[in-house]
Amino acid sequence: MKSDLFSKDHVAQPATAPGMSLHNSKSIRYVVSGEMMARQGAMVAYRGNLQFERKGQGVGGMLKRAVTGEGLPLMSVKGQGEAWFAHEAQSCFVVDIEQGDSLTVNGRNILCFDASLSYEIKTVKGSGISGGGLFNSVFTGHGQLGLMCEGEPLVIPVSAQAPVFVDTDAVVGWTTSLHTSLHRSQSIGSMIRGGSGEAVQLKLEGEGMVIVRPSEATPHKPQ
Repeated sequence: MKSDLFSKDHVAQPATAPGMSLHNSKSIRYVVSGEMMARQGAMVAYRGNLQFERKGQGVGGMLKRAVTGEGLPLMSVKGQGEAWFAHEAQSCFVVDIEQGDSLTVNGRNILCFDASLSYEIKTVKGSGISGGGLFNSVFTGHGQLGLMCEGEPLVIPVSAQAPVFVDTDAVVGWTTSLHTSLHRSQSIGSMIRGGSGEAVQLKLEGEGMVIVRPSEATPHKPQ
């Protein structure tokens, strides 16, 4: 049987080392030797001796569905083998987090990560009691984090001289060295008259990077 479908661009090649790698732009392969963490329902294929276990969803975990509407139910993957992860054909990226690094990410953009990473749900500073992205997940430690994004993300440098303003429904994440606050770009009178549809943004100041998806978030779907 002959077809470009069976070329090396598509066929899974032999694994060379444990851990995470891009299989292609829309999926991540993880060679498991022990334990790793992934978004529930994101496994599309696996081989080997692997067990999938739903993780607890208490206050100390990744899910605060009742408060945020942006919950991320997780599962642990244990054993020896390899698994492929993807979600709605979104673009995938692997981030290497080193000791001393800290990255805050919206739960909807997390696909999988090393069990060696620590994560904690935190309130976005300055976000008040409303607005998108009120709670984000902060990752620290040493390991790899698999992210996903609808389309190709924008990565925008932030400096003390040039703060960046981001739609709260479009922000994926940012380096936690940045200071955040909500910025209102319309007057109350303009909002009453209909406004531009861009009333409030997340303002990021300091030195770091912000990751933005090239579209606003679609309404939250139940997990």
